[in-house]
Amino acid sequence: MKVVLFCGGLGTRLKEFSETLPKPMVDIGHRPVMWHLMRYYAHFGHTDFILCLGHRGDAIKNYFLNYNECLSNDFVLSNGGREIRLLNSDIADWTITFVDTGLHATIGQRLRAVQRHLQNEPMFMANYADGLTDLDLNQYVHQFSQRNKVGSFLCVQPPQSFHLVGVGDDGLVNSIQSAGQADVWINGGFFIFRPAIFDYIQEGEELVSEPFQRLIAARQLMGCRYPGFWACMDTLKDKLMFDEMYARGETPWVVWDKAPKPARPPAALPVNPLAEVYKPPVAAA
Repeated sequence: MKVVLFCGGLGTRLKEFSETLPKPMVDIGHRPVMWHLMRYYAHFGHTDFILCLGHRGDAIKNYFLNYNECLSNDFVLSNGGREIRLLNSDIADWTITFVDTGLHATIGQRLRAVQRHLQNEPMFMANYADGLTDLDLNQYVHQFSQRNKVGSFLCVQPPQSFHLVGVGDDGLVNSIQSAGQADVWINGGFFIFRPAIFDYIQEGEELVSEPFQRLIAARQLMGCRYPGFWACMDTLKDKLMFDEMYARGETPWVVWDKAPKPARPPAALPVNPLAEVYKPPVAAA
């Protein structure tokens, strides 16, 4: 299945890097967050990527044109450094299509701009290119494929550092609790679409604002609630969090380095297509 990555935004909330780098190119360890995401998809067999470029698209092109496999793979160096033999590879089986979708385009416009590259695709995936998760992608795709709906996205809980506040008409606070403890879910990306999504997007529209409202009205949008790990590279605080996790070896999104798990039958699907609930598989005894 093809994977569309929206990697052309200005990244203004990560201004410490955005003047010289597009946000998806900010490093976690020795690789950009976008690489970690692509490696995640590749682990589940999805290696055909379409990059929607915009702000500093040249940096993304140059990164892959000058890609150095040795940074994340074992290799043998010989003949005084003149010969290098890789022992394994990251991207040998990847296909990457680079498309300039405009400097100031909305996400909806960027998706429409690559429609021609999705011809004859019964389904495709899309992502903001700055979020990571340990979600079982096979399970998620299977759930969506069993329902005749147009789109789906990952619903995640907001960071616990935020607090939800209830205020009465008199201005007095009547409740306050951590966002992580409340039954509140936000859009975490990791979209799956059928081609009919393009019938819901009009010229100049954002992806979520107007098209998703139409999908909801037509009962064609699924939400997969996932309580497991999810985080995005949105601010400098997020960058520091990822750096600290990487330094500690706490990298739940690096599913490609985890021990293989035994195959399990797909979980039963929820009844309500507008409130799909993802249940992580129970570990085998």
